[in-house]
Amino acid sequence: MVCLLAATPGWSKVLLRWTQSSIPAAATMGIKELVVSWDAEALIRNARRQGYRVYAEVPVGKAADMTRSTKKSDLAGIVLNPGDSQPGQIDEGLQQLRSAYPALPVLVLNPKAKQPQMKGQLVIKKDGVLQVTSPTAQPWIDSNLALVRLDQAFRPTQTSLYEFQWDLEDSLQQEYGPNVADYSLAVAEAGAFHADLILNLHPSLQTHLLRNAPTAWAVLKEIKRYLVFSSQGGSNVSEPEANVCVVTDTYQKSYEPANLFGRHNIPFAVLKASGLKPQSLDAFSLLIVFAVPDEPTTKAIADFASKGGIVVVVGAPASYPWQSGQAMPAGEHFVAYAAGKGRIIELPGPVIDPETFAQDIRRLMGMDKVEISLWNALTVIAVPYGVPGGREKLVELINYAQEPIAVQVRIKGAFSSVLYETPGRACCESLTPVQRGEFTEFVVPSLRIAGRVHLTSRRRTAP
Repeated sequence: MVCLLAATPGWSKVLLRWTQSSIPAAATMGIKELVVSWDAEALIRNARRQGYRVYAEVPVGKAADMTRSTKKSDLAGIVLNPGDSQPGQIDEGLQQLRSAYPALPVLVLNPKAKQPQMKGQLVIKKDGVLQVTSPTAQPWIDSNLALVRLDQAFRPTQTSLYEFQWDLEDSLQQEYGPNVADYSLAVAEAGAFHADLILNLHPSLQTHLLRNAPTAWAVLKEIKRYLVFSSQGGSNVSEPEANVCVVTDTYQKSYEPANLFGRHNIPFAVLKASGLKPQSLDAFSLLIVFAVPDEPTTKAIADFASKGGIVVVVGAPASYPWQSGQAMPAGEHFVAYAAGKGRIIELPGPVIDPETFAQDIRRLMGMDKVEISLWNALTVIAVPYGVPGGREKLVELINYAQEPIAVQVRIKGAFSSVLYETPGRACCESLTPVQRGEFTEFVVPSLRIAGRVHLTSRRRTAP
């Protein structure tokens, strides 16, 4: 188990998107971080007077226009929305804004996140045909964990910042907006993943807050309860732990497989294929490559496998040095080669069925190397974090079903103290740990949306 080498700066925060021309005072709202359109100059001035820290959002194509119009003194930062722009256009917009506003943080937004939710069916493409799972099959979760991990790899100097549009299916939701549990889940997910979120407040909710409607303030109170919980995770917590490494050069090649790794609670890190350093792979046990490896990367892969690691190379058929070694049986679509103490498995084409692929990866790891396992928790994602010093771990739990369930957890390490906290309740409830070999097991009695487990061992935990 290792912590990611590239640290993400700071704890996560939530910025509210506001679109109405006026806004209640920040002291009344109890939230100070606000995102508004870059050209809403009257709202920017009004929000500043009301006590907000205002971030101006600007599309890439309007970056040059913004540098000529918006006053620097009114802003706490700038959010650059790339839309569907190419990387070169994004970099150009960043350069323009940072040149015009050198003292302000300029953040790149990922606007393509999904609303966190549980769905009953999974649609996959197999042999060119769309197939829908049975309603009795494992429920499908829309999570943003893969998006956050990829963002952290491709923009390591910035905490991942994302937003999503609400999936409002019925007429009632379209008129009044999401329910309070959906808002709470969105905030809880961003906090658990240590990412920044722009939370879109539905226009109806904004209007009713301005009208001082009690129901609207009740919704905001619940949102703030989860904001407080997310902010109390602790600044001493380090990066998410992972012993599976995804190496990729684009979002597209690796997103869906990584999405299913998160769904199956396979803790993973993402590293960029370009500039990959061999030492950055040392503490991983399994490596998945979604890129055509150049000569240095090929050597790093071979060295990793020779020390006992498992490598899966996806969609990069070519001639490699390890192919001169002994071939091993690996299934219908795979070819495997012995490489020193480990092995290298090749999947010539792309991943067609990410669900099956994730299950294969978990089996390849073996139960002794699976860092965390959950039972009675088909709708729960768990994210383990290390704490400097090596005696503690922290596990963030998110239940996308939004209904209370008991969750059995099995985590690697020997822990004598297990403490559990949830939003709105004083920390913490003591849980009973049971040691089984190299693992500690315990039961979380009730997880509705978000929970956090603090684990402490008598001695420093082994890596």
